[in-house]
Amino acid sequence: MPEKKSGALVLVAMIFAVSMTFIDQTIVSISIPEIQKHLGLSETGVQWIVSGYLLAMAAVFALGGKLADVVGRRTMLIVGIMIFTVCSALCGATPEGSMAEEWIIVFRLIQGAGAAIMFPAALAITISAFPIEKRGRALAIFFGITGALTSVGPIAGGYLVEWTWRSIFWINIPIAIISLILIYLSKPENKKTPQPLDIKGAVIIALGMGLSVLGFQQSATWGWDNPLTWACVVAGIIILVLFWAFENRQKYPLMRVSIFKERAFLADNVVLFFLSIAFVPLFFFASMYSQIALGWEASDAGIFLLVFFGGFVVGAQWGGKILDSKGAKPATAIGAVLAAVGFFLWAGQVTDIDAGLGGQWIYMVLAGAGVGLMLGPVSTDAINRAPNTSYGEATGITQTVRNYAAAFGLAVLGSILTTRTQTNVEDKLGDLGLSTAKSDEIAHAMTSSGGGSQEALSSHASGGEVEKVFHAAQEAFAASTSTVFYIMGALMVVCYFAAHFGMVGGKMKEIIDDDAPAPAEPGPAPTESS
Repeated sequence: MPEKKSGALVLVAMIFAVSMTFIDQTIVSISIPEIQKHLGLSETGVQWIVSGYLLAMAAVFALGGKLADVVGRRTMLIVGIMIFTVCSALCGATPEGSMAEEWIIVFRLIQGAGAAIMFPAALAITISAFPIEKRGRALAIFFGITGALTSVGPIAGGYLVEWTWRSIFWINIPIAIISLILIYLSKPENKKTPQPLDIKGAVIIALGMGLSVLGFQQSATWGWDNPLTWACVVAGIIILVLFWAFENRQKYPLMRVSIFKERAFLADNVVLFFLSIAFVPLFFFASMYSQIALGWEASDAGIFLLVFFGGFVVGAQWGGKILDSKGAKPATAIGAVLAAVGFFLWAGQVTDIDAGLGGQWIYMVLAGAGVGLMLGPVSTDAINRAPNTSYGEATGITQTVRNYAAAFGLAVLGSILTTRTQTNVEDKLGDLGLSTAKSDEIAHAMTSSGGGSQEALSSHASGGEVEKVFHAAQEAFAASTSTVFYIMGALMVVCYFAAHFGMVGGKMKEIIDDDAPAPAEPGPAPTESS
């Protein structure tokens, strides 16, 4: 069959397409100081360049997944790539002056929406390009490579900003061109299931996701004691509950929430939720640890993360083989145990900053292997439990769950890190005779952008005490990171119980939707009026 012949080329094309979204998660964060310096951005503007992209992705993923099924997966993939790439170019072309902040924030938001349209279509195409008995290995390659690309961001960003900060956005243009050429050559399927689009549902979930994720993201700025933080979170959750009720009444829902009644699908998403609370925030916390506690350069943070992803890639390949031969449950359960052990041992070692990476790498690899074993199989299992006409929708659901969990994890674990850092710095620097007020200033400087260097802390200490203060502050931050990693280990234990008691063992057969409507004549998809 043509699909089998082109499967490998389709996989390469999809990896190239979504690689932009994974690299973009970290390459922009690492380059923020340069962007702020050249454009004169406010602190709020800086935060929105990063959080706005993630916020837009979270709000649009469900619609992106449904559009892939209704309009056509290849069509929406190309639309997503074009939106993402054009907005990348426009971000790189941000004019200096009074309109710079508004310009770059707006196009970052639209860029995030483009990523949310692109990713579900790409993953759905990858799934459908391989028979169900071979999807494990294919998805292992997909998640292994794309996951590892996240660590490329800091490395690439460190080199690109030496030329110009604009190049961190422009780098997406040649990648997009290559992906479009590969899509043309591989000709992935463009299967569509015409039906009315639930526009009201799309607006409701976007509002609910947007408000609650905004509350989580802004908690670090507004504070958890600010009524606005809780107003956003609570209002968002209430709207999401209303979305659930609304979707249950629709003939053609944006999201078939009834699928959560299936125990295995629910368990898959519970695992994905708790895994994502730890997995996505790990990029940021490990990067901060390598710079603040170990004193590495920002551009070297990616090398630190590559050690974790070395284990991740190996685990992903192993997990794919287990999925194809025995199903997702054993791979997920084994992965959860390995990840839990790895995170717990890593948490105990990060406080030894003198040993550095040499004392940690084996535990990082172990944690990475565990996560790699879990992510591909549990994601694939969830999508396999949807009919073949709804892979895009199922991908939209799983990615919505993952992004919501990531935003929640960044907010809550970030707050814990900040609180523990303040306490630990007060204790460490109190032993050196510094006041609580001075210790708090240093703790704030450490967790601020670019604030972890000895030069940055020198303004908060004087003379010969700078080196002692810096070393004590490094130890304090390492202790805070240890607390966060212990929590990540506990989250992996939760994943194990969800997999053991919730997931269904054994290999799956593809679910064919015999009742799917025949392909419609070319033309715009109608919208649901009710």
